[in-house]
Amino acid sequence: MLAAQFMALLDVFIVNVAVPTIGSELHASGAALQLVVAGYSLAYAVLLITGARLGDLLGHRRVWLAGLALFTAASLACGLAGSTGELITFRVVQGAGAAVMIPQVLSLIQRHFTGGGRARALGAYSAVLATGAAAGQVLGGILVSADLFGTGWRPVFLVNVPVGLVLLAVGGRVLPRDDPRALERSRGLDLPGLVLLAAAVSLLTVPLVLGQAEGWPMWSWLSFAAAAAFFGLLCGYEARLARRGGAPLLAPGVLRHPGVGLAVFRIMAVMAVNGGFLFALTLHVQGGLGYSALRAGLTFAPTAVVFGLVGLTWRAWPAPWQRALVPAGFALAAASVTGVGWAMRDGGDGGLWLYVAFTGVGMGLALSFSPTLTGALATVRPEDAADASGLLATVTQLGQLIGVAAFGALFLNRLESSGASGAYTSADALLVCMYALAATAGLGAVSGLVRRRR
Repeated sequence: MLAAQFMALLDVFIVNVAVPTIGSELHASGAALQLVVAGYSLAYAVLLITGARLGDLLGHRRVWLAGLALFTAASLACGLAGSTGELITFRVVQGAGAAVMIPQVLSLIQRHFTGGGRARALGAYSAVLATGAAAGQVLGGILVSADLFGTGWRPVFLVNVPVGLVLLAVGGRVLPRDDPRALERSRGLDLPGLVLLAAAVSLLTVPLVLGQAEGWPMWSWLSFAAAAAFFGLLCGYEARLARRGGAPLLAPGVLRHPGVGLAVFRIMAVMAVNGGFLFALTLHVQGGLGYSALRAGLTFAPTAVVFGLVGLTWRAWPAPWQRALVPAGFALAAASVTGVGWAMRDGGDGGLWLYVAFTGVGMGLALSFSPTLTGALATVRPEDAADASGLLATVTQLGQLIGVAAFGALFLNRLESSGASGAYTSADALLVCMYALAATAGLGAVSGLVRRRR
């Protein structure tokens, strides 16, 4: 299951380094390329909680296999897409397959592990979540640069097909059968809540992606206002449904568990920084500095390695440090993304200091994310596992989606407003973006300090 999760997470990021090649071959605009990246996260984020609920309703094994099959088929369609519109559409379907498949992992961890075993399982889960991001960048660079049989960017999607088929065969044999007694106690789907959530997220995301390219017309601001209204309607509807004894998509009761509300904010902040950092930096090193896809992908290796190591080992650190890890992680991430911007501000490759900053980014994001996720899930009762895992996984993807859309738009807007091109202009746009990312991480640090004082 973690192998399939790793594959799905790769596809959130593997496309980043393929973006310039996709744009060149399919004649795609900057906004269209953002939709290629964000379309996957959009479907993933909106459908995750419903995917978790489907696991309760139909059985985690059955739903995991169905989601993997859909993901694999959509990957094949993405690899064969003949236009930007087709690619965006199939990316959305691919994200839907991942949304059905991935929630089953956390739900099964919550249901079948306790105590130290659960902590170790969540550590492995966090490590996969962490390393999947940057590993996707590296693997994407390798596949695009290899240009297998003259296929350019297409192997970044087609590689999923044989892996998915193997996992389907193995998963069908080794996953435990679903317990019919558990299915009898499952709850129904909250389709009105799903519609409201999809509308709110779409109305927020579309102007973030397309507004800059269109010059921020009136419709983009009206869309932001409508998004706020739909989020308000969603919250009101979910609260009323919970009071009536229904099964809301976003269960208010889960948010009342100690630390979960604050964890939602922290996870969204750290994933927004992560998504915005990787997307903007990829555009800079390939568009501004002219790096090959392989070199661009390998640039992120220090971040990936450090993120994975810290995610696996932070529990073994001295006990007096544990309560300070989250604010320290956010503070380190803020300083490090600023360091990346400064190291590259003159249009150069950043030298040794760039890799020092990359290491700090990996450590800071890992310390911000892993303890937050583990601490939040440790407070949740097993019967609330599906709701909690769906909520936190949704927030993870929403943060990623907002990061790519918002900070990607900031980078492209700064680049376009300069009226010039080249490494120095791109470096200036990157520096502004890194300052914004540092401010976001700073908010996360403050939230950690507030939690610590309680």
